[in-house]
Amino acid sequence: MTEDEAVDDDLLTIGAFAARARLSAKALRLYDRLGLLAPAHVDALNGYRYYRADQIERARLVALLRQLDMPLAQIAGIVEAPDGAVAADRLAAYWADVEARVAGQRTLAEYLRGRLSGRSSEMYGKFVVETVDVPEQVLITETRHVLAGELPAWIGASLGRLEEAAKECGGITAPPFVVYHSDVSLESDGPAEACVPVADEAAARVWLEKQGRTRETKVRVEPAQRLACTRITKAQVAHPQIMAAFEAVEAWIPQLGLAQAGPCREIYFADWDAAGAEDPVCDVAFPVK
Repeated sequence: MTEDEAVDDDLLTIGAFAARARLSAKALRLYDRLGLLAPAHVDALNGYRYYRADQIERARLVALLRQLDMPLAQIAGIVEAPDGAVAADRLAAYWADVEARVAGQRTLAEYLRGRLSGRSSEMYGKFVVETVDVPEQVLITETRHVLAGELPAWIGASLGRLEEAAKECGGITAPPFVVYHSDVSLESDGPAEACVPVADEAAARVWLEKQGRTRETKVRVEPAQRLACTRITKAQVAHPQIMAAFEAVEAWIPQLGLAQAGPCREIYFADWDAAGAEDPVCDVAFPVK
């Protein structure tokens, strides 16, 4: 008996099943190897695979989900969902992530087109740059090596921890900010330093002692300095719009006869959750001299 011949009335050979599922036998063998669709029976003597008719819908669903470039683990989560509503919710969540990623890539492509076509000055002209003087500040900080994809979640979590800790340190005296001591991208992991200005240095050092003096957490005093900065909206904080903001400030600094005097930073002065896409939320800044 060949693998394409019928074995009994309840099971279909791989050839018959493939024909009814409108898939190839090769695809079915792949789904079996990937753990997405196992045969109902495998002959112990010859290794031939047999399927039940009620597996056809799952086979077709797997094939369609693979056309969405969905990772295997998420395909498995959908086809093994307890009911259709859960499966639909999981698919919707996956597709929302895809659309967000594509939107970011589309924006990045437009940004790169502007740079490659020599329209950088037009992009920079959208940003109003000015200088501000910042007094000496006592900071409680948390430093982490982090890649660009991990950055938004880490910023929110680290600033949240530090803002809670600030209650033990005399309270927050100025907007929190993140300093980039080196490039953060898909390939480079910084480090980045989350900073919250607090009122009481002595209390901050007591708090630090309770943390066990980890390499990630510290208290430092930042001297008074001048910043060159531009204000951006919540929508502009997204990558790569924020890159254009940083570059606009960088281009502006030498035009005013100034020089960079330290690593760049993002200063978050607004309630992020309450802000709308077009509301100002952040200053992109460089220390200058």
